[in-house]
Parts: sequence; C-alpha cells; structure tokens
Amino acid sequence: MAFREIEFDTWPRRERFGHYLYTSPCSYSMTAEVDITALRARLRDRGCKLYPATAYMLAAIVNRHDELRTTTVGGVAGIYDVLHPSYTVFDASRETFSCVWTPYDSDFTAFHARMTDDIACWGDTGRLFPQEEQPENVFNLSAVPWTHFSGFQLNLDPGSGYLLPIFTTGRPREKEGRIMMPFAVQAHHAVCDGFHVARIFEEVQQLANHAEEWIL
Repeated sequence: MAFREIEFDTWPRRERFGHYLYTSPCSYSMTAEVDITALRARLRDRGCKLYPATAYMLAAIVNRHDELRTTTVGGVAGIYDVLHPSYTVFDASRETFSCVWTPYDSDFTAFHARMTDDIACWGDTGRLFPQEEQPENVFNLSAVPWTHFSGFQLNLDPGSGYLLPIFTTGRPREKEGRIMMPFAVQAHHAVCDGFHVARIFEEVQQLANHAEEWIL
C-alpha cells in the first residue's frame, strides 16, 4: 500500500481543500441513471454478473484519477497509488449484510472470478467485516437492488475527514426500451467538485457502452 504525501506548496487544490475540510466542511451526493443495456447483454453472453462488473468499472475509474484516491492518513493529506473495492453483500437469512473487499485487477475475467469467490466465501458469515483484515486503501460500494431510486444520500459528518468517494447502485428498470440503473456518488468537496463527479458518470457510461472491449 503506497501513499504519496501531497506537496501543498504546488497543489492547485490547496485553497479549496482547506476551505471545504476545515472552514466550511462540505460533502454532497449526486444521482444519475446509467444506461446498462449493452453492458447487461454482454454480461449475459459471457455468463458474468452485474455486481462484479460494476465494482470493476468503478475501480478502473477510481484508479485513473488522483482526486478519487485523495484522503488524509494520520492527519497527512495524500494520494493512494491504488484503491480496491469494498462492497456490501446481502445476507437474506439474517436480513443484514457483510462488507467484503476484493483486490483490484485490471483483467476483468480475473477480477470477476476473484470477487465471485469472495462473495461465496464471506457473504453469509453474519459478520460485518468477515475477512481477517481489510486494508485502508479501499473505496466503498453498496447496492440497493430492491428499488429504483432517483436520489440517494448518505448522512456522513462532513467534518469527519472521510474524503474518498462512496458509490451506491439501485435496481435497474426498463425505460423507453433501454435498461437504466440508478447510480449515486457521495463525494467530499475538499477533493471533488461537480466536474469530477460528472466525469465519473460519463466514464461509467462509456465503459457500459463499450463492454465488449473489456468483457472478453
């Protein structure tokens, strides 16, 4: 796990970081629909599942952009070299969930296999964090597959210092012949502006549109 300390003297975001983390702590949520028509068709053709594909797409995007891996560790602001997805797995028998993580792999086939195995191994233990140790360099993803929502917000304390993005997906539905999935992003204004979150939506849509390029 590599963590690069930010050089504040040359960091273009320095003023905004201090303002939205200390002076006026501010986090926010944005929700949009993602067209997963082509993605779902490709997944069905290859016998793959949507949840691992979603985690893969988000991990690929998070690991492209420094602002999505920027946080503080021990009071020091810096950027993780890589973040891995930590995701919720529903336990129907207990009507609760577990948080499981899978190492990011740029090879989708390998990542899908590993995440599928991790869910099968750790998803029904009844424990919140069933694996022995979850690393610090993870981002969080959860799914609410029982409802199609138009807005979603996590009520985090913006002054808590948690700066990494949090993603939530909902139940897909058909709309005008397309399959649309609700997708929410929780971001901290200290590190992410509306521009950065809008780019997440755009890149998720691009990956979904061209699934044939990475689901081989």
